[in-house]
Amino acid sequence: MGRSSWLLLFLISLSQAIITKSQTSNQQNITSINIGVLYTYNSIIGSAAKTAIELALEDVNSDRTILPNTKLNIISQDTNCSGFLATIEALQVLEKNVVAIIGPQSLGGSHIISNVANSLQVPLVSFSATDPTLSSLEFPYFLRATQSDQFQMRAIADIVDYFQWREVTAIYVDDDYGRNGIAALGDELALRRAKISYKAGFEQAMDQTDITDLLLRVNLMESRVYVLHVNPDSGMTVFSIAQKLGMTGPGYVWIVTDWLAAVLDTNGFGLGYGHESVDADPKVLNLIQGSIVLRGHTPDSDLKMKFASRWRNKTGNTATGSNLNAYSLYAYDSMWLVAHAIDQYIKTNGNRINFSTDPRLRNVNGSALNLAILKIFDGGKGLLQNMLSTNFTGVTGQLQFGPNRDLIHPAYDIINVVSTGARLIGYWSNYSGLSVVSPEILYQKPQNLSSQSRKLYEVMWPGGIKQQPRGWVFPNNGQPLRIGVPNKVSFKQFVSRGSNSGSSSNASGFCIDVFNAAIKLLPYPVPCSFILIGNGTVNPNYDSVVNMVAQNELDAVVGDIAIVKNRTRIVDFTQPYAEAGLEIVVPVKHDSSSAWAFLKPFTLPMWCVTVGFFLFFGVVIWILEHRTNKEFRGHPKEQVATVFWFSFSTMFFAHRQNLLSALGRFVLLVWLFVVLIITSSYTASLTSILTVQQLSSGIKSLDSLIASHDPIGYQAGTFTKNYLIEELNIPESRLVPLSTIEEYADALMRGPQDGGVAAIVDQSPYVQIFLTGYCNFRVVGQQFTRQGWGFAFQRDSPLAVDLSTAILTLSENGELQRIHDQWLNTNSGCSSENTDIESNRLSLSSFWVLFLIFGGVCFSAVIIYFIKICVQPKKYNNRASDTRENEAI
Repeated sequence: MGRSSWLLLFLISLSQAIITKSQTSNQQNITSINIGVLYTYNSIIGSAAKTAIELALEDVNSDRTILPNTKLNIISQDTNCSGFLATIEALQVLEKNVVAIIGPQSLGGSHIISNVANSLQVPLVSFSATDPTLSSLEFPYFLRATQSDQFQMRAIADIVDYFQWREVTAIYVDDDYGRNGIAALGDELALRRAKISYKAGFEQAMDQTDITDLLLRVNLMESRVYVLHVNPDSGMTVFSIAQKLGMTGPGYVWIVTDWLAAVLDTNGFGLGYGHESVDADPKVLNLIQGSIVLRGHTPDSDLKMKFASRWRNKTGNTATGSNLNAYSLYAYDSMWLVAHAIDQYIKTNGNRINFSTDPRLRNVNGSALNLAILKIFDGGKGLLQNMLSTNFTGVTGQLQFGPNRDLIHPAYDIINVVSTGARLIGYWSNYSGLSVVSPEILYQKPQNLSSQSRKLYEVMWPGGIKQQPRGWVFPNNGQPLRIGVPNKVSFKQFVSRGSNSGSSSNASGFCIDVFNAAIKLLPYPVPCSFILIGNGTVNPNYDSVVNMVAQNELDAVVGDIAIVKNRTRIVDFTQPYAEAGLEIVVPVKHDSSSAWAFLKPFTLPMWCVTVGFFLFFGVVIWILEHRTNKEFRGHPKEQVATVFWFSFSTMFFAHRQNLLSALGRFVLLVWLFVVLIITSSYTASLTSILTVQQLSSGIKSLDSLIASHDPIGYQAGTFTKNYLIEELNIPESRLVPLSTIEEYADALMRGPQDGGVAAIVDQSPYVQIFLTGYCNFRVVGQQFTRQGWGFAFQRDSPLAVDLSTAILTLSENGELQRIHDQWLNTNSGCSSENTDIESNRLSLSSFWVLFLIFGGVCFSAVIIYFIKICVQPKKYNNRASDTRENEAI
């Protein structure tokens, strides 16, 4: 082995010795373990957390059941609400070989600190950092002993949905905390068909002038539901300015995240901690009266009450700002979470808490940064797993992590601020949604998230009113609603150009009057400007007009707009104010009378069978009567004449011959019933033929319309064309667009042989107007759709809901019918005898059962008669002889 090989072995051995020495020197004394704490000393949350952590440290170090031979030391640093300073302070804490860090308090620098913790394998346990993005897999060493804003925003979305608001304005601090929380709110609202209509973000250091300008812009928007997601130190400034601008009065809604609950608790207006201050400043309540506030739910327990008692003893509860809040509880349990994890780690790994150097961290020449002093906690991964598997009951309730590394059973108290203080109006939990029952009780029952189970107590809204605010107003920008109105060629009774083209009254008609009447019923003014769509010479395409609303070129469309499937996907419609199903119109004609009109009720086979059955009846009666009844005896010619006379005279019930046999009388009784049916049907059919119009088209129903190959007319611009093609599979080549009533009549009169159409398919209101002036056309079949007309608005427009209620009111009080009668007088000048019935000649198929029954009766009677003759021939021969002797005498 050469000299170089010996040198290499020596260097390897030396490096191993150095590493071993380094690890040994960095091994921490197991009797004392360092814990880092990062928070802002002079903040509302920080000052509360400071006291709570000190109490928790005392309890942990005095509890012999946990870490009996080990003392926890706290190394705390003030982050001063600065992301940069928080990062620097975190590095200084990590220099002290801490095994875990409680904090950071705020989200400033949390992502950077989490990345540092990942590299050094030091778990972070935050009691107040609620940014939902910190739960991602990017930050495996970050845990929180509080709830993620993902759940808080889900609770707010449920509140918005509960009160049926569809738009909110988000006011937030423009940092990771604010942006990510509002992003989560937008996602949750979208699941409930609601949205954030305006986002108003501001810098943490923004002065009052800039906040005033921001709120002025917010007040110009339509939504009056505000979600305020800021920090406790800036939130009250926002409320103070909003009050000066008149934005905390009636009609406004403020939904505030849990920062305000911390302010309320700190200032002595809290709930459930038993430490409310009698010297609390009422000015705080005046600013936020009527607000809905969320606060992290912590179940009542003896442990929490004991902690509150110790808190009062420690702080004296004499100065405003010293009261207990929810973050105090989270901070207290954070310390216990770390202590339980360390205790389990020591029990599992023994007396081994080691730190090692990271070769990637080295001092740079010329730099004052001493990066090499930062060490990797070798047991960090094990300690993290102990934290994730921890399950104990603290002052905030059960503390256990779920699969997504968030605490299980997220829940919030819903508080309403009134003039006397805070009032609990319900709870929200991820398990049961909104409820007035405590989540702990609902956890014991089957999960029920139905809308029927949601409930909150009565809310006192801003301004001291109990009536729920509408949640929106028209924007204070002086712009009226842009209302599109189709400018059509025909059917101007429904909508047409008005006389004053330069004003809001430049449209008139049935639809316009219904809209104006509904607008007058709204409890607020609605400035409108009608905009005519189309040049008046060609019907505009209604799908294109509706699409203008979806593209924000119009705010709404008022007119004869059918509510169909493809339109409801892009706009919202009001309640239908008129029925508009599709109908089929065809031409009709009068058949001129002729000398042979009386033969038309029956077809030729029917006439033949009827005459045959009259003769058949006569023969049967002769067979049954001629042996015993002298009126059916005599010369053969006389007997034939009797048969004909008797059978046909029954048509008028004028027969004179008396029947002696029981069988003969029974057959006569059945035959008279048959004759009654035949004569009545004949009379009705003849009357119909002489008075009712006949169809000149082969189209009699929807089925024959589809089966035929004749051209079909439709009104240009309406949805009828798409319906016939897409739903009924009628070729487009068969469809003929028509615009005016005159074109309707001309096309139907000419018919398919002369370049016209065999039928027209249109909506029932148009058909009624058309038939009012033309008596040569009629509707066949039934309506085969059930559409209605409504007013189209942009998606999620609250006007659509309010106008729907107004339309129902118009329908109930009769005003809608009055407007209909004023514009749509459908009394036709055509004769009342012209009904929409086609006369059909009666055929054998209508009576074959009747004839079959009668034939069976006759045959049965004849057979019975001959059987009696065969069985008792002597009796019948004697009776016949007596009859002949009597005739001879």
